[in-house]
Amino acid sequence: MNARWPVPWVTVFDVFAAMEAWRRRAEAPVLRMVLRLPSPVLRLVAGRRVTSQGQMLDPQMQMLLRMQRLAGGTPVERLALPAGRRALARQCRTAGGGQPIGAVRDLVVGGLADMRLYTPTDVDEPAPLLLFLHGGGFVYGDLDSHDAVCRYLAQRSGAKVLAVDYRRAPEHPFPAAVDDCFAAYTWARAHPAELGIDPERIALGGDSAGGNLATAICLRARDGDVPQPRLQVLLYPVTDFTQELASRSEYGEGFWLTEEFITRCRAAYLQPETDPSDPLLSPLQTKDLAGLAPAYVETAGFDPLRDEGAAYARRLADDGVTVELHRRAGLIHGYATMVGISSSARAAMRAVAAHLRTRL
Repeated sequence: MNARWPVPWVTVFDVFAAMEAWRRRAEAPVLRMVLRLPSPVLRLVAGRRVTSQGQMLDPQMQMLLRMQRLAGGTPVERLALPAGRRALARQCRTAGGGQPIGAVRDLVVGGLADMRLYTPTDVDEPAPLLLFLHGGGFVYGDLDSHDAVCRYLAQRSGAKVLAVDYRRAPEHPFPAAVDDCFAAYTWARAHPAELGIDPERIALGGDSAGGNLATAICLRARDGDVPQPRLQVLLYPVTDFTQELASRSEYGEGFWLTEEFITRCRAAYLQPETDPSDPLLSPLQTKDLAGLAPAYVETAGFDPLRDEGAAYARRLADDGVTVELHRRAGLIHGYATMVGISSSARAAMRAVAAHLRTRL
């Protein structure tokens, strides 16, 4: 007769929890180690070169995508929303790494979205400010998911960075996020002493959905006689909900951001009665962009949103707005959050930080 031994379930669960925690802690070092392989070795293990329209996918990006495929797992957009949000935040934190910074302070101001203030080392006050609006399709992303890029930009630009934790869809569809970000912008302009900033040296920026929100704030400010920021920084922005340009079909699968993710986020952000041509949603469709702040626009070569970002930059220029447009030909959507693991992503973000330092 076999003896029945009691199973110490608490201990078993603790072991599995510890293993999962270790795996997550090991992700970033492993990614950094692999992506730091010598270029010929990295190119060899990344696989056959990926080229499209005269562009070659950066080997670090190719290796990252290959490791994602090998790891398997359910894509973020197919998970239940709470799990998907946690998964995306975890991916961003892993790719962002620990970035040095002078100081970080969370701000809670009555009637406003929560905010986080990043102060670079040895900054002179009153300092310039970048008001940063995170990406995530208006559905995902938060202060933690974009913590690394905010730290990176602050420390290397010499500007303070104020990140906004705006309300997200589907709980709060359009225009809740626009309202929150505009309120944060006007509050920052009205409270320079509290932030230690110069209200005449404010930039407004964001990545992906955050870039869309930055354009919306500039338009709302112009039409409401609120001063423009000195600069708008748009990283692979969403600019058009009315049409799908060629890059959407060209890169909608296999390059991190997928068509399925875009479709899910659009359905969550727009209510059935919402007009997708609303300028605060589709600035590319706005009849007149004159009077907006000078723009620094970056797109990624292998990104479904590449063409609409470039088209918006051209529209700004056509309407008399000073624009710098840069295509990071080998990169993929989301590279701003990869500063902890990819030298290619860091190089792109150093250029953003240098532009902020020069213009502010």
